[in-house]
Amino acid sequence: MLFPFPLEYLIALLIAVAYDLAIGEPPALVHPVVGMGKLVSLWERIAPSKNPALQFIFGLSTLLISIGGLFALSWWGFSWLRTALPVPAIILEAYLLKSCFSLKMLGDSGLKIRQILSAKTLEEARFEMRDLVSRNTAQLSEPLIIAATIESVAENTTDSFVSPLMFFALFGVPGALAYRLANTFDSMIGYRGKYEYLGKAAARFDDLLNYLPARLTALLLIINARWYKGNRANAWRIALRDHNKTASPNAGWTMAAIAGAMKVQLEKSGHYTLGDGEKPVTLHNINQTVAALYFVAMEMVILFAMVATIFTIVMLS
Repeated sequence: MLFPFPLEYLIALLIAVAYDLAIGEPPALVHPVVGMGKLVSLWERIAPSKNPALQFIFGLSTLLISIGGLFALSWWGFSWLRTALPVPAIILEAYLLKSCFSLKMLGDSGLKIRQILSAKTLEEARFEMRDLVSRNTAQLSEPLIIAATIESVAENTTDSFVSPLMFFALFGVPGALAYRLANTFDSMIGYRGKYEYLGKAAARFDDLLNYLPARLTALLLIINARWYKGNRANAWRIALRDHNKTASPNAGWTMAAIAGAMKVQLEKSGHYTLGDGEKPVTLHNINQTVAALYFVAMEMVILFAMVATIFTIVMLS
């Protein structure tokens, strides 16, 4: 091993974040998450379609086999690679870790919606929103599009950055990859409809994995409120009051925190309303939410660096 493992993890993280901010996503042909999507699609195609019990058992079995196999294989592979080829090991760690988070893409997606709305092209904004939210966007008004964009960026701050980083800190790249695969299962089959029972295990497992990261993200959104021109006290109050209004046990924390910080109301018609709406939602609120995303990411990296440095000093002393 070239470096103590905490220092190795830190170097890999810094390379991964630099890659993300400078370049963005790897090409689809060599993107590991694209491969994960193909794996889930394969399982879905051969899944039983009528019996709910068989669907659930099949969904649970494929989830455990896929995640367990990926974790075990990548753990063994990196254990060997660190000893045989330590420098390539760090480079590969950085690349795979980068594939597990999408900081720049998430921020750019929010700002793209803002740019489209500022040009007064509402139909185009509705079309672009389909990739950001799980709702019918065809009839959304401009305020509801802005609100949905804010919700999406705030919620995805957890699973697009904070969660992968936490599992990387705990279990290295195998942990980050396993988390991303679980999240991919949830995003592709964790829904109601024909395959509702097929995705139940994936949806519940994803909720479990994001339980602590979502609350940490909400806390950081609250702590950082002043830096993105929000109100810290109101963010705390609304997060505590409204976090349980969403169907997801996790999403409500981050969305309520950002709604409270900006004193706006976020609404999904027929499902929930978060915040008091002391101020109307505006395009500037999207800028604030993207700024909040980057502040949270920066603090997570700083926290990781501090912990890695302490562990490295202890290991070398």
